[in-house]
Amino acid sequence: MAEHIGDRLRRLRRLAGLTQEELAERAGLSVDVLRRLEQKRKHSARLPSLHALARGLGVEVTALMGDPPAVASHEGGDPPQLVAVRRAIMPPLFAPPAEPPAGTVPALASLKEQLAHGWTLYHSAEFDRLMDGLPGMVAHARLLASAGTADQRGAGNAALGKALQLGGHLAIRLGKTDLALASLERAHAAAGASSDPLLVPMVSNSVAWAYQRQNRLDDASALAVHAADGVERHRIRTAEELRVWGGLIMSAATSAARSGDYTRADEMMTTAEKATARLAHLPPASDGRMVSVFSRSSVRIERVRLAVQHGHPAQALELARGMRLSKDIPPSWRTWLLLDVARAHTDLGNAEGAVKTLESLRRIAPSWMRHHTLAVAIVTDLWNGPRRPEGLRPLADFLGVTTRHPGTGPRAAGHSAPAA
Repeated sequence: MAEHIGDRLRRLRRLAGLTQEELAERAGLSVDVLRRLEQKRKHSARLPSLHALARGLGVEVTALMGDPPAVASHEGGDPPQLVAVRRAIMPPLFAPPAEPPAGTVPALASLKEQLAHGWTLYHSAEFDRLMDGLPGMVAHARLLASAGTADQRGAGNAALGKALQLGGHLAIRLGKTDLALASLERAHAAAGASSDPLLVPMVSNSVAWAYQRQNRLDDASALAVHAADGVERHRIRTAEELRVWGGLIMSAATSAARSGDYTRADEMMTTAEKATARLAHLPPASDGRMVSVFSRSSVRIERVRLAVQHGHPAQALELARGMRLSKDIPPSWRTWLLLDVARAHTDLGNAEGAVKTLESLRRIAPSWMRHHTLAVAIVTDLWNGPRRPEGLRPLADFLGVTTRHPGTGPRAAGHSAPAA
C-alpha cells in the first residue's frame, strides 16, 4: 500500500526534530494545514505548500510527493531496464570507448529519427518502451560524437546531447533526480561541443526542471532567466529560437510561482503568451518533437496550472474554457490540463465536473493518468468527500485508491455511489 503524504510528512518532521508548530513557522504555513495532512483529513497539498514544507524540513520536494504511482518498486534495487539506462548514461570509468562492429558506420539520420520517436514515447508515458531503446541511442550517439570530421563530431554531439537530455527527463519522471542531473550534466557538455546553438539553452531548461524537483527554486529561476537572456541576446529570428526562449520563460515563471510569487509568475506567463503571436509569422520548426514545447496552448495550460496551485480555481476554469489545443501539444501536456481542470472543479465543490474531466483523461491518456500523483490525490479527495458521484468508483479502482484507503470516507469502499 502506498504511503500517504501525511505519513511521509510526520516521519520527516520527526527526523528533523520539529514539532508541528515549529515546522509551520519555518514553512510560513498554518499549523492547521500540517495537522490535517498528518491526520489524513487532507490528502494533497498545493505545490507552493509542498515546496514550503520541503524548505522547512531541509529535504527535496520529491521526498514529500513520493514515487510516481505507476512506477513499480523493486526489492533490492532498480529494475534491469533502469540499470541498463543508468549504465548507458554513466559508463564505466576509465574504460576504452566501445568499438563499432567492423565495416559499420552509424547513420546520423537514422539516429535522429530514433531520438524523435523516443521523445514521442516519453510524452506518451511509454516509459518501459523508452527504457528498452534509450541505452542503444546513447551508445550510438557516443560513437558518432567521437569519430569523423569536426562537423561530423559536432552533429554527433548534438545527437548525444538530445539522447542524454531525454535520459534526464525519463529519470525525473521515474523519481531518480540524482540520475537525472548526472545525465543532464553530460548532456550540457555534449551540447557545448555540438553544432546546435540552441541545445545548451534547451538542456539548461531541463536542468532547471530538475532543480525544481530538488526544491532549488532560486537556482532553477536564475538558470532559466540566464539561458533565456542568452537566446534573446542573439536576436530571435526563427520559430525554434522563439520556442526555446518561451520555454525558458515559462520555466522561470513556474519557479517563481512555486516560491510563492504568483504575481511575478503571472506577469511572466502573460509576456510569454503575447510572444506566441510571433509564431504565426515564422516558418515552423523542422521537427517540433526535438524542440521545446511552446505555443499559445502550452502557455495557457501552464497558466491554468499556476492558477490552480495558488488557490484560484475559478480563474483556472475561465482560462481553460473554450481552449483549443494546437496539434503539436503532446499527450503529457493535455494530461496536465485535464488534471488541473479536475482539481479546480474539486476545489469548487463540483465533484461531478471533476469526475467527468477525469473520465475524459482516462479515455485519452490512461498511461499518464496512472503515472501522476496528482490524479491519485484528486480521486482520493473525492473518494473521501461528503458524497461519491456516479463514475468515481471505476476511477478509484483504476488508480488503486480503493486499496490504498479502504473503508475511509463517509461510506465503506464496498458501497455503491449515488446517482448523479
